[in-house]
Amino acid sequence: MIVVSAVFAALLLASAGGKLARQEMQMTTLRKVGFPEDKAWLLGACEVAGAGGLVLGVWRPPLAIAASCGLILYFLGAIASHVRIRDFAVAPAVMMLALAAATAVLGGFTA
Repeated sequence: MIVVSAVFAALLLASAGGKLARQEMQMTTLRKVGFPEDKAWLLGACEVAGAGGLVLGVWRPPLAIAASCGLILYFLGAIASHVRIRDFAVAPAVMMLALAAATAVLGGFTA
């Protein structure tokens, strides 16, 4: 659980950093799916909060489960945003969704 949570938290922070710094690659993706660029900080904040929940969840597994469930919804929304416009390049979001599900399941075993 600790390794999966740490890797996932690091990926979330990297993704959040891109949104908060308004990196062009991330902004291009947000424009493509119709998400307002001036609200990218909200997505970044959700990812930072999720990463924090995963890290703190190492000591409090129910917190990791709650963070994972929130992240599952977050990445389902990301996938739906892409599929809605018939953009099926969703591999990164699917990978993050799988990590969110894995942390939820592993957190359930340690709770």
